[in-house]
Amino acid sequence: IMVHSTLALSLLLIAVSSNLAMAIKKEKRAPQTLSRGWGDEITWVQTYEEGLYQAKKSNKPLMVIHHLEDCQYCQALKKAFAENEEIQEMAQNNFVMLNLMHETTDKNLSPDGQYVPRIMFIDPSLTVRADITGRYSNRLYTYEPQDMPILIENMKKALRLIQTEL
Repeated sequence: IMVHSTLALSLLLIAVSSNLAMAIKKEKRAPQTLSRGWGDEITWVQTYEEGLYQAKKSNKPLMVIHHLEDCQYCQALKKAFAENEEIQEMAQNNFVMLNLMHETTDKNLSPDGQYVPRIMFIDPSLTVRADITGRYSNRLYTYEPQDMPILIENMKKALRLIQTEL
C-alpha cells in the first residue's frame, strides 16, 4: 500500500508540475493582442499618442491602420497585409505601427471621412501625410487586398520623404 500511495502521489506531483510548467510557458509568451492579426512579428504601439511620441523619438513614420473586427473588407486587407513579407518586414523595421478599432479625436486622421479600412502615414514631424494615398478618389486612404503593391510603394514614399526632409 505504501508503494501504491507513493506512486499515486508522484504521478499527482508530475501532473501538477507539468500543468504549472505549461501555464508558466503560456504566461511568458508575448501577448499578441495589439497585433490583432495584422502581424505578430511587428511591434505595435497601444495608442495614437504613444505612436506620435515614438515616431518623433525614433524618427520613423507612424502608420495608422483604422479597421473594425466585423468588417469584411478590413478582414480581407488584414490577411493580405499579414501575408505580405515585404510589408511585414518594412512595418517591423522602419515604421512605428498602430492599428485602431476606434476613431481618434485627431480630425487630421479622417480628412475625407471615418471609413474603414483606412491606412494613413504620419511623419516624425507629426504631420499627417495627405500626399500618401491609395488609388480611390472617393476614399483616399483605403486599400484592398490587391493594392499591396501600392501600399508597398506608399511605405517606401513615406520613408523617402523622411530622408529628404532631414
